[in-house]
Amino acid sequence: MEKDRYIRQTTLVNFGQEGQDKLQFSKILIVGAGGLGVPVLQYLNAMGVGTIGLIDNDVVSLSNLHRQVLYTEADIGKSKVQVAIEKLKAQNSNTNFEGYEAFLDATNAFEIIKKYDLIVDASDNFPTRYLVNDACVMLKKPFVYGALHSFEGHVSVFNYNSGPTYRCLFPNIPKADEIPNCNEQGVLGILPGIIGNLQALEAAKILAEIGNVLSGKLLVFNALDQQYHKFNIETVQDNLEIGKLQDSYELACDVALESIESGAFLKLLKNENIQCVDVRTEEEYDDFHYQNTIHIPLNRIEEKQDLIDFKKPVYCLCQSGIRSQKAIQQLKTSHPDAKLINVEGGYNILKSQVSGRVISTKEK
Repeated sequence: MEKDRYIRQTTLVNFGQEGQDKLQFSKILIVGAGGLGVPVLQYLNAMGVGTIGLIDNDVVSLSNLHRQVLYTEADIGKSKVQVAIEKLKAQNSNTNFEGYEAFLDATNAFEIIKKYDLIVDASDNFPTRYLVNDACVMLKKPFVYGALHSFEGHVSVFNYNSGPTYRCLFPNIPKADEIPNCNEQGVLGILPGIIGNLQALEAAKILAEIGNVLSGKLLVFNALDQQYHKFNIETVQDNLEIGKLQDSYELACDVALESIESGAFLKLLKNENIQCVDVRTEEEYDDFHYQNTIHIPLNRIEEKQDLIDFKKPVYCLCQSGIRSQKAIQQLKTSHPDAKLINVEGGYNILKSQVSGRVISTKEK
C-alpha cells in the first residue's frame, strides 16, 4: 500500500492506521451497480476497502447516465459489472474485486453473501431487499439499507449486533399495486448520490469500528427541504430467528398470478405467434422492445383494452416484472376468465440471459 494514499484518513484521531488496516482486510458486497451502488463503490474503493464484491446483471443504458455517474455514453450496452470493475481498478489498483454478472436470488444468495463481512443493499426492488435481509439474518451478516422515493431517501443499518432487521420495519413484502414505480415516477439525479454516500459512510463506520452506527434508526432525507429526520425502529425478536429462505420472493398479488420464466418466454416468442403486451413507458419502449408486441403503457391499460384479444393468452411484460403484475390485476377485473401470464423479471432478465459469470481480480 502506498504510504501517502490514505494519509488524510490515517491522521484522523480515532481512526489512524488501525482503522485503515481494518478497511484493508475487510470484504464487502454491493448488491446493485446503479444509482445507489455507484457512489458506494467509488468511495469505499477510494478509501481502501480490501475486497469489494459486486453483483448486478444489467447493462448500461442512456437513461442511467443522469444519476449513475461512473458510466459514460461509450459504455451504453455494456455490462455494468465489467465497466464498473474496469474503472474502479483504474481508481485504486490495490483493491481485489469480485464481480458477479447475475441477479441475486434464492439460488445464489447464500453462497455469495457468506463470503463477505458486510452487505450494502443498493438494489431498487422489494424482493431483493427481503432476500438480502433474510439471508443476512441467517448468516449473521449486517447490511446497510438505502432506498429512494420521489425526492426522499432512506438509510439504515439492519441486523447489526442483534439490532432490528428490515422486517422489523417492513414485516411483509408489499402487494404489486402498493408499490410506486420509479420508471414512471422518476428520480432526481443527485439524490442517489447523496443516499449512496450515506450508505458508504455507514459501511466505513462498521468496518473501521468507529462512531455510532445507524442501527435501530431510520434516517429520512428530504431533498427539497434539505432536512434529515430520524425514527426509531423497534426490534421484533421473531425477525431475528429466520430458519430458511422463502421459496419465492415475488410480490404479493390480490389475484392468482400465472407466470412464465424468461427462458421459456423467449422460446415461445421465437417459435410461436404469441400475444405480448408491453406495459412500459413510451421512452422505455422506444429504447428497446421486441417486435410484434402490443405497446400499452400501464397508466392507459384500462382505456386501451380493445387492442387485446382476450380469447388468446396474453403475456404481460415490463422492465422488472412489477408493472406487468399490476396490469394483470387491472385486466382481471374486467376479464376474469382471460388467460393472463406475467413474464418474470421482465426486460431486466430477458436482456441479460448470459448470467452467473464471475469476474475476479487479485490483489497485487
